[in-house]
Amino acid sequence: MTATRRAVEQLATWPDLSTAPASCGTGSAIFADGREIVHLHTERDADVLLTRPVIERIHDELERSTAFRLHPGSAWATVHLDCDADGDLLVSLVSLCLKADCGPSEPCNMGRIEIIHAA
Repeated sequence: MTATRRAVEQLATWPDLSTAPASCGTGSAIFADGREIVHLHTERDADVLLTRPVIERIHDELERSTAFRLHPGSAWATVHLDCDADGDLLVSLVSLCLKADCGPSEPCNMGRIEIIHAA
C-alpha cells in the first residue's frame, strides 16, 4: 500500500471528511464542511490548505522535511509522499488545517508544481 493510499484511508475514517474530484481538474480532493482542504494531484503529491499564519508558525519545522514544499504567496503546502512518514506528515497537516479553521479555499498549487507523468 502506498503512503498516499494509507493516509487517505486513515483520513476517510475521520468524521465530516469526504472526497470528490478536485476543482482544479487534476486528481481528487478531500473536503471538510464543503471546503477543499487537500488536493491529491498524483499518487505521490498532495496539496494541503494550511493558511499563511499556520505556515509561518510551523515553517522552521516543516523546512526540515524533504517531503514538504512551500510556494510563495500560497496558503497551500505540497507534500511529496514517498514513505509512511510522509503520509503521517500529511495526516498531521490535515489535523492542523481542521484546527485552524482554514476558511474559504483559494486556488491550490497546481499551477506552481510540475507533475511528471510516466511514459
